[in-house]
Amino acid sequence: MTVGNMMKKKLETIHEMASVQQTAKEMNEKNVSSLVVVDANGKPQGIVTERDLARRVCINDVSANAVTNKEIMSSPLITITSDSSSSLAADMMLQHNVRHLLVVDKSTTPIGIITPLDFTRNQEYPNDNEDKDAIEKILEYYL
Repeated sequence: MTVGNMMKKKLETIHEMASVQQTAKEMNEKNVSSLVVVDANGKPQGIVTERDLARRVCINDVSANAVTNKEIMSSPLITITSDSSSSLAADMMLQHNVRHLLVVDKSTTPIGIITPLDFTRNQEYPNDNEDKDAIEKILEYYL
């Protein structure tokens, strides 16, 4: 099973200068746990997750209107190619301690995102024991 088969194919983005309040609203409306942060040219610069909102805004008691995505986004983005194995994706998540990987094609153009939840959506576990072990590790760690 490749990352391309498992990923969310619709990549949701938001501008780096948008407020985190707008980001939270967008996440809610689109029912996603993260948004890729893009610059004025539409180039991905980072990612903002629900966890970022909680840990960098809510617990610091700052106004969500006064903080921009650029201030709290996780950067640089950790990327993986769509033809990579699911076990490599799981290993990368654990190695970098992240829950979201930006999926790129061979020309490094962003085409999707993969999260631990995508592993659970895959109905068939891989036959390869290495893939199976990596997937079980990521699910134990994050879910």
